[in-house]
Amino acid sequence: MEILYLGNDILRQKAQPIKKIGSEYMQIAQELLRVLQNEKGVGLAGPQVGLMERIFVVHISGDEPRVFINPSVTETSEETLKYEEGCLSIPNLYADVIRPAAIKVQAWNESGRSFTIEASGLLARVILHEMDHLEGKLFIDRISEFKRSKIIEKFEKACAGKDKAELKRTLGKRSSKKRSLSKATQTESQQSLEEES
Repeated sequence: MEILYLGNDILRQKAQPIKKIGSEYMQIAQELLRVLQNEKGVGLAGPQVGLMERIFVVHISGDEPRVFINPSVTETSEETLKYEEGCLSIPNLYADVIRPAAIKVQAWNESGRSFTIEASGLLARVILHEMDHLEGKLFIDRISEFKRSKIIEKFEKACAGKDKAELKRTLGKRSSKKRSLSKATQTESQQSLEEES
């Protein structure tokens, strides 16, 4: 699995529901988590690696890795929060994004077991960010046209004249600013998990 970058049409396509959660999804989930760890991210969706199915993984510091298959947001809070976001598909470029402060999500895990999760703080934000990927949306779609154009311009400038391997070396480095930012936010992240049969 390799991360797809901004400009790849796959990132703009809507992922399809998974009809049957077979044993192969345990391996797929582990591979997604492996890529996520290697890239030092907190969330990764299927479309980001060319898998056009409704699956994503989340792993924030201090919490267990989580797998979401065919997720749906059933509730969102009226309260919203603005916070800086980045994306593995648009590395080292960030912008403030407004999202609901708390959410309730229903999904299935890689074993085919359904669950409901209530999340707030960083966990809620990461889940919503990954849900956007399943709809063919990126975080830059949630900011002003001016800011979006600036990010795209910086990205295209960084990509100019580079082959795939060189591009990955240039863009694949996560900044120390973002890593420390994620750690600082962990204390703000709260979640409760209610599993259903």
